[in-house]
Amino acid sequence: MGKRAAARGGRSGSRSSGKRPSTGKRPSRRPLARILPLGAALVVLSLGGGAAIAHCHGRAESVPEAADDPLRPLASPTVTPEASDPARADRSVPEQGRATPSSRPPKPKPKLKKPPVKVPASGAGTFSTAQAFGSATGSGPLRRYRVQVENGIDISAKDAAAEIQQILAHPRGWAAHGRGSFQLVSGDDDADFLIRIATPDTADQLCLAQGLDTGGELNCETADGVVVNLRRWMLGSPKFDGPPAEYRHLIINHEVGHEIGNRDHLGCPGPGRLAPVMMQQIKGLDGCRSNAWPYEEDGTYITGPTL
Repeated sequence: MGKRAAARGGRSGSRSSGKRPSTGKRPSRRPLARILPLGAALVVLSLGGGAAIAHCHGRAESVPEAADDPLRPLASPTVTPEASDPARADRSVPEQGRATPSSRPPKPKPKLKKPPVKVPASGAGTFSTAQAFGSATGSGPLRRYRVQVENGIDISAKDAAAEIQQILAHPRGWAAHGRGSFQLVSGDDDADFLIRIATPDTADQLCLAQGLDTGGELNCETADGVVVNLRRWMLGSPKFDGPPAEYRHLIINHEVGHEIGNRDHLGCPGPGRLAPVMMQQIKGLDGCRSNAWPYEEDGTYITGPTL
């Protein structure tokens, strides 16, 4: 025990030589503001605060770098509404090549006007028959028909036959309501009537043979069948509120209507009402609305006073 105490005492004596004895209290530290200059204190506080924040959040990479000037505050990032809203940011930050609001929109290209359809006044006077065959459509007495197109005009007999077949099979047409059934046949089969598309001069000749004056403008129904004026087939009618393709429904339904027994023409049933297909709509509507089908959508027959 004595040796240990002496040894401890020796070590204690060597430790305390040249130093002040401990009083048991830790010496108080002077404030940094008194020890360091003002600018250095700000730098220390700034760096210390940043390091503390970074350490608190566990992201050392977020500690801002010191500015060149210790007295200049660090710039904080500017957050714009566009940056916080991706939709607005997409509109506000133009990409390379994107038009800015100040740039003028390109001028629209002028629409090219379609050249007017040229309808030849006369043709060869001979016809080509569509080599086509279809199934019977509708109910009632069967009537077979053949389609012919005058030679030398820019219309395919086969295409015309397909279009006429669709017209006669329309749900508002004659075949859909028991007034007859129709079947397209080719040139080698017997037909009950013909549907011929002819130039105005040829149509006039065919119609005049039956005592009908069509004046280069109208269609007619003859002993052989239906004669369609090429001008009406291609251009429609200025009285008809619809495209020429829809007017073709009126041509076929009107003339085939004569073919199946509707001999008389009808007038307008009243202002604002649909004109009957058996009305000569090309001569005027008398307050009616143009119409290409014999029946309403609900199956009601569209009629008017007999002329």
